[in-house]
Amino acid sequence: MSDTKRRIVVIGGGPGGYVAAIRAAQMGSAVTLIERERIGGTCVNIGCISTKCLLHSAELLEAMRKEGPAVGIKADNLSVDFGQVMNHKNDIAKKMGDSIRSLLASYGIDIVEGAAAFTGPGKLVLKKVDGTTERMKGDAFIIATGSINDVPPIPGLKESPYCLDSTGALALTELPSSMIVIGGGVIGMEIACAYAAFGTQVDVVEAAEQVLPMLDSDITDIAVKNMEKIGVRFHVASPVQSIEGNRVCCKRADGTELTLQADKILVATGRKANTADLDLDACGIKHIRGQIIVTDSMETNIFNVYAIGDCVFDKVRLAHTASAMGEVAAETACGHRVYYNETTNPTCVYVAPEAAVVGLTEKDAKAQGIEYLVGTFPIMGNGKAMILNGGEGLVKILTTPKYKKILGMQIIGPRATDLISEGALAIRLEATVDELISTIHSHPTVTEAVREAALDVLNRTIHMPPKK
Repeated sequence: MSDTKRRIVVIGGGPGGYVAAIRAAQMGSAVTLIERERIGGTCVNIGCISTKCLLHSAELLEAMRKEGPAVGIKADNLSVDFGQVMNHKNDIAKKMGDSIRSLLASYGIDIVEGAAAFTGPGKLVLKKVDGTTERMKGDAFIIATGSINDVPPIPGLKESPYCLDSTGALALTELPSSMIVIGGGVIGMEIACAYAAFGTQVDVVEAAEQVLPMLDSDITDIAVKNMEKIGVRFHVASPVQSIEGNRVCCKRADGTELTLQADKILVATGRKANTADLDLDACGIKHIRGQIIVTDSMETNIFNVYAIGDCVFDKVRLAHTASAMGEVAAETACGHRVYYNETTNPTCVYVAPEAAVVGLTEKDAKAQGIEYLVGTFPIMGNGKAMILNGGEGLVKILTTPKYKKILGMQIIGPRATDLISEGALAIRLEATVDELISTIHSHPTVTEAVREAALDVLNRTIHMPPKK
């Protein structure tokens, strides 16, 4: 590559790093991408994609069991080939990783396998997989090292051979008969949902009073009710006190003790920035417990050093968050002035049924003292959802009282994670419910439920009886 090109070094090849690398290459930069494990990062190999592969298998199984007979499809003696479930997951992850690698090559991006650490501003030392080291300079650096599982200080956790993290849960070779999931966040709930559908007895233990705290309680209640139907048992307000072998000891809010026992114990209580090996202090990069402080343009306090994704401070940790930040960082590094906007960033939960949220929830609005109106529409009132056996679900829209500008949207029901983008776009464009209503939604689609919820803000819902 020509030395006259601006050289950008990206550290980390996950959904933030590889997107940043491609965007920088599109703008004419010479790009080097450093990855110490597998291209695609946690998301492709041991996270988002892998989890959704398991959930897809589980969804097909549940559909055949519960919906098949009703729609005239009989499949007797259904069983789970758990080894093939895992093989399918691994095949998809490999295909995606190979595809991303080919895409990077098509842009002329140099991929270097190894671990990087700063030795000073604008300087890196690279320890390659073959054991050799190389010093590397660049005109700009984009840190995209992601996050790793954060192990909580629970007595007995590290000593228990029954405990595993999400990576371990996605690498099991045999289906456990029982599993305790510590943590009712997105990761814990998704894995709980998949394994329960396969036949594992799953208990979810959560210290707080509500699982999936990013959602309003009326949305979460529907998720819990549906997961209970496939056998998941929930124990909220029950912080874990200790782990003894395959036993988890908790204390309920009323002071009573709860002891659970299982073949496997999944610890899904959170993640932390994967920056310990970068030696941020050698470069003078400001951080809080390894989480890098950045501006809305993804700039650190050091000139021409940027950070994106799970390793930054006080941002939502999601793959699409990292990708959006990656584009911002690359464009900023190439001299453009762009900004990351988290208000249009959806959070999706791939349980059964799916749930998603973007913008303000009722909890957020109340906490911030923001006045609002609410419109809702039950999924069971939507024709396409009926066809899909959507069951209980809800679309919920928050708006300003006067001009009815859309502030937030929550959906639980079939294809919620696809539908939520309409809410994100509405918030980005500062749209009102009138503008959403005046947009014709095709029939029959689940998207019609979004329009009906918007109509409900004005007390004009078509497919529900009038309010009294």
